[in-house]
Amino acid sequence: MVNDAVLVAVPEGPVAAGAQLARIGEELQGQGLQVRWTSRAEDARAVLRTEAGLAGAMVAWDLPGDGGTGEEDGGGAAVLRLIGQRFKNLPVLLVMTHEADAGREFERLPLWVSEVVSGYVWPFEDTPAFVAGRVASAARAYRETILPPFFKALRRFDQAHEYSWHTPAHSGGVAFLKSPVGRQFFDYYGERLFRTDLSISVGELGSLFEHTGPIGEAERNAARVFGADRTYFVLHGDSTADRMVGHYSVTRDEIALVDRNCHKSVLHGLVISGARPVYLVPTRNGYGLAGPLPPAHTDPEAVRATVARNPLTAGALSPEAQYAVITNSTYDGLCYDTVRTARQLAPSTPRLHFDEAWFAYARFHPLYEGRYGMAVGPDVLDDDARPTVFATQSTHKLLAALSQTAMVHVKSAPRAPVEHDRFNEACMMHGTTSPFYPGIASLDVATAMMDGAPGRALVDEAVTEAIRFRQAVVTTGRRIVDAGDRPAWFFGVWQPDTVTDPRTGERTDFADIPASVLSREPRCWQLEPGADWHGFTGLDEGYCLLDPIKVTLTCPGVTATGRRFEWGVPARVLTAYLATRGIVVEKTDSYSTLVLFSMGITKGKWGTLMDALMDFKALHDSDAPLERVLPGLCDEHPDRYAGLTLKQLCRQMHGHLTRAELIDALDAAFRHLPEPVLPPQHCYQQLIRGGTERIPVAKAADRVAAAMVTVTPPGIPVLMPGESTGTTDGPLLRYLRALEEFDRRFPGFRSETHGVTLDPRTGDYLIECLRQER
Repeated sequence: MVNDAVLVAVPEGPVAAGAQLARIGEELQGQGLQVRWTSRAEDARAVLRTEAGLAGAMVAWDLPGDGGTGEEDGGGAAVLRLIGQRFKNLPVLLVMTHEADAGREFERLPLWVSEVVSGYVWPFEDTPAFVAGRVASAARAYRETILPPFFKALRRFDQAHEYSWHTPAHSGGVAFLKSPVGRQFFDYYGERLFRTDLSISVGELGSLFEHTGPIGEAERNAARVFGADRTYFVLHGDSTADRMVGHYSVTRDEIALVDRNCHKSVLHGLVISGARPVYLVPTRNGYGLAGPLPPAHTDPEAVRATVARNPLTAGALSPEAQYAVITNSTYDGLCYDTVRTARQLAPSTPRLHFDEAWFAYARFHPLYEGRYGMAVGPDVLDDDARPTVFATQSTHKLLAALSQTAMVHVKSAPRAPVEHDRFNEACMMHGTTSPFYPGIASLDVATAMMDGAPGRALVDEAVTEAIRFRQAVVTTGRRIVDAGDRPAWFFGVWQPDTVTDPRTGERTDFADIPASVLSREPRCWQLEPGADWHGFTGLDEGYCLLDPIKVTLTCPGVTATGRRFEWGVPARVLTAYLATRGIVVEKTDSYSTLVLFSMGITKGKWGTLMDALMDFKALHDSDAPLERVLPGLCDEHPDRYAGLTLKQLCRQMHGHLTRAELIDALDAAFRHLPEPVLPPQHCYQQLIRGGTERIPVAKAADRVAAAMVTVTPPGIPVLMPGESTGTTDGPLLRYLRALEEFDRRFPGFRSETHGVTLDPRTGDYLIECLRQER
C-alpha cells in the first residue's frame, strides 16, 4: 500500500497529545501508509477533494474551522459529511481528544455520526502501534472492497503471472520487446496494459457473450446502479449499441418511428434491419439548434396521421410501428420528461428506445429526475400502458470509461418482453469475439464510481462548475457594459436570462442566483413555453429541460428567435481562434459553439476558456491583423486572406451568412423532409452492386439518394437513402448549394459533410444517387 494515504485531521493541542498522535503517524508510515496531516477543517476538506487515493481517515470531532452555529456545524462534522459525500465506506476513526467520561463524549455526538465512522480512538488508551494497525488493516480491506467484480478478477489474474498460450499474439507484450519500434510502444503504455489484454479463452474472467463469471456479475451490478432490469456491456461505442437495439426491435418491412434528430448509427440500423422509417421532426430555433419533438407530434392521433401520410408504409407488414427511437438528451443538452414521453408514445409502439449517448450520468443527480430512460418503470406507468424501454449510453463520453465503451440498459414490459437469449443474438451479431478486457474493466469501474453518494458528488461538481462558468460569462458581459471603455459586446450563453428564484418566488437574473440553488432546482432549467431565450415553439410546461453541463456559447449576429443584426461574429471564426490556444470545442454552428463540462472539469480549465474569450474580443475590437490571429489559415490560403483583419473577416462572413440565409435554408431543409421513395435497405443494395452514381448538387434535382448526407454541424441527416432530392429550388438542394458556396467563399472553414464528396477538379459537391434507367 505504498501509494495509499490516510488523512489525520486533529487540532493542535497539548504537547503530550501531539506527541502521541505523532507516534501514531510514524507507525502508520511504518505500515506503508502516507499520512496527510491537517489541523483545520478547511485543510482537511481540501485533501478530501483532491486525493481520491485515501484509504482511511482519523478525524477529531472538535477540529476547528468551518464555523457555524451548533455542534453539528463544527469542523469535525463538516469533514465527516464531506467524507460521506465523496467516499463510499471509507474507514473513518473518530479521534476523541478530551479526557471526559466516554459516555458523555458519545452523548454529545449527533446520531448520524455512527453511520459515517467505523470506530473511535482515545489516543492515550491504546498503544500507537495498535491504533496504526487498526487503521492499516481497515485500509487494506477498504482497498479490496471498493473494487467492482470484473476489475477485481482481472487484477487477480494479472497478479498470478501466468504464461499466455492464447491470443492476442503479443503474449502479454513480450512480442513488442523483440522489435525496436515495438519496444517503444511497450515502454509508452507500460506492461500492465498488455498483460491485461487477454483472449476470450480466459474462462475464470467470464464471457461477454454468455454474460457469465465476473463479466456477468459486472453487468448485473451495472443494472442495479443504472436502474435497469438488465444491462449489456458494448465495446464498439454507442453506435454499435444503437444498431444492436434497432436490429432486435424492428425487422424487414416493419415500421419504425424515428426522431430525425438522431445519430447516423440509428439510421444504419434501419438499413441493416430493412425497416420502413417514419420520421418525427423536431423544432428548430434562430441559432439553427435542433429542439425537442413537440408534444403534439407524439400524440397517438398525430403519429397515426404521420404514418398514414408516408408512402413507404403502404408496403409495411402492419400499420402499427414496432419501434420508436428518440434522442435524449440532444447534442445541445435538451432532455425530455421521459415518463410523459413514454406514456404518450405507448399507444403507438410497444418498444421505445432513448438514445442517451451523452446522458449516462442522468440517474445520479436529482436535477434530472424523471428525465432518463430507466426512470420509466412499473412504479410510474402501469404495465398495460408501458412500453419496453431501451437506453443506450456512450459510457466513455461523459462518464469515466475508455473510448468505444458503451452500455445497453433494458426495462422490459409485458407488451413486448425482452427475452435475454433472443436479445443476446443481436449482441453476438454486432459484438466481437475478441473483446478488449481493459475496456470491460473501465465499464466496471465507471459503474462503481457512480454507485451511491460519491457518484452524485462527481456529477454535482460538474453541474456546479458549469453553472459558475455560465454566470461568469454573464457577469463579464455586464462588467464590459458598465465599464464603458470598450465596445459593449461579449459572448452570451444559451440559457434563461431570468428564472423564478425558488426561495422568494420572484423573477431574478440568472447570474444573481447562487449556484447551489441552480444546481438543485430543475424548474430553473425548464424550457418555458414561448420563452424568447430558447426560441422553440409548441412546448408544454415541464416537457423539456436544458442540461447545465452542455454549455452553448452564443456569438453576436443573430438571436434564438431569428432576429439578425447588421454586424456579427460567426462562431467558426471564434473556434478557429480557440484552436490556436489549444481549446477544442465539441461542436460549432453558425453563431454558437458547444463546450462540455464533464466530470474532468476544473476551475483552471474553464478559467482558461474565459481568458481566451476575452482575448478574442480584444483582438476583434482592436482590428488585429488576421495573420496574427490565425496565422495557419493565412499561410494555407494566402490569396484569400492576405491583408485582412479579424474584424473584416467577421464582417465578410456575417454578411455572406445573412445574404445566403444559411440558417433559414438549414431550417427549411430540416422542417420539410424529402419525400421517401424507397426503403433505405434497397438503396444500400444498389450502392454496393454498382447501381448508383455521383451527381453534382447543381444537377441532382428529382433524383433518389443512395447514401445518407449528414452535415456536421449540426450532425443530423438532411437526406436519407431512398429519399428524393426534390426540385432545384427545393429546401434540400438550396441548403446544400448554400453550404457549397460557403466552402468556396471561405476556404479553411468547411463543414464536415458525410455522404458528400468533392470533385477534385471543380470543388463541386457530389452526392450518391440511384442510377436512372436510360
